Amino acid sequence: MAGQLHPQLLLSRQYCRVFSVMNSQIHTSSGLAAKDHYKVLVLGGGSGGIAMAARMKRKVGAENVAIVEPSEVHYYQPIWTLVGAGAKSVASSGRPTSSVIPSGVTWVKSKVAEFDPENNTVHTDSGKKISYDYLIVALGLVLHYEKIKGLPEGFEHPKIGSNYSVKTVEKTWNALKNFKEGNALFTYPNTPIKCGGAPQKIMYLSDAFLRKTGKRSKANIVFNTSLPALFGVKKYADALWEIVKKRDLNVNLRHNLIEVRADKQEAVFENLDKPGETEVYKYEMIHVTPPMGPPAVLKGSLLDDEGGWLDVNKKTLQHKTYANVFGIGDCTNLPTSKTAAAVAAQSAVLDRTVSRILKKQTPDKTYDGYTSCPLVTSYNTVILAEFDYDGQPLETFPVDQSKESRIMYHMKADFMPLLYWHGLLKGFWGGPGPYRTIMHLGMK
Repeated sequence: MAGQLHPQLLLSRQYCRVFSVMNSQIHTSSGLAAKDHYKVLVLGGGSGGIAMAARMKRKVGAENVAIVEPSEVHYYQPIWTLVGAGAKSVASSGRPTSSVIPSGVTWVKSKVAEFDPENNTVHTDSGKKISYDYLIVALGLVLHYEKIKGLPEGFEHPKIGSNYSVKTVEKTWNALKNFKEGNALFTYPNTPIKCGGAPQKIMYLSDAFLRKTGKRSKANIVFNTSLPALFGVKKYADALWEIVKKRDLNVNLRHNLIEVRADKQEAVFENLDKPGETEVYKYEMIHVTPPMGPPAVLKGSLLDDEGGWLDVNKKTLQHKTYANVFGIGDCTNLPTSKTAAAVAAQSAVLDRTVSRILKKQTPDKTYDGYTSCPLVTSYNTVILAEFDYDGQPLETFPVDQSKESRIMYHMKADFMPLLYWHGLLKGFWGGPGPYRTIMHLGMK
């Protein structure tokens, strides 16, 4: 009959429609990539990887971009400082990875197993070989709790936590709220780390909490850091020393945590200026910042430097040996602090660098090392440190940012997460550089 479809034809069309939907889902979200070659292959689904995938999608089309990332959940890690102090929930920090990968971009749900830059290919742990025209490495770094004797098994005991892992951040809050009296210890390891201010942020928050709950007089707060200074930029270090003195906090420089005896509530530190000399501290609570390092797959590959980090040009983020390989974020050897703010600024530069190279042009935009560290000093104040490669302040606002500010706290706690999810990860936020120029009337 005219206008009616034959049952077999109708069934065939339904089958094709179902197959088309299934094929689309495989293409965009399966652990198996829909094809073996991409114009742009992104390794890592953290802040740098997602931001660059979003930017590259707009450059070359979603079907030409893939991300290799094994994790099912993507975390906004900067908020963990506040989670460890009971000011935010850990649930608020995570979203499904599938929800942050740009639509249409292929998600290869695997780990990177091997680099072969000579043949423009990457091998995954699932046995897949993926080739590329351009490679963006955004693999982050690795936490090494196991390099401290007694960890990570020590986390099975109470009174010990770490804001650097989703598995241990709530243990920090439990240790803090159950504090009675004694030493509250906070540590900083003898390795590069992400968010260099975080180890002392939780100290200031703990001090504020103990004052609020009437327990501060029973607490001896100690910050043992491997560094020779409280903070790497003098302007902010001077401001922090004033807070340390005013709040009666004890800071020991060049002290590195080497062992935790969680059953005895003891921590062992080595004195880096006096090799072989150690000191044992009893604790009522301890916050551990673990040693960190580059991903194992990078170390010893053709892409690393002598330290195992991705070897890139610090101005263009292009690999020093392979012109079609680029890096962003914590896995690189860029001589600046490893923060989400640094990733944002790097993403804008890298976007420009790749765009120029796609057109067979020379990169013309350079990264100045901009990074930011909102130093949380209480439950309502922040010192917003911003600086460049040379450790010189590079402040966005026309005020003295070394002073504690309530407005900066709300920016850290409430505005920056929104900017992260809806700006950086969408490829629209490349750092405050343009706004800084406006704020300072073009003089910065």
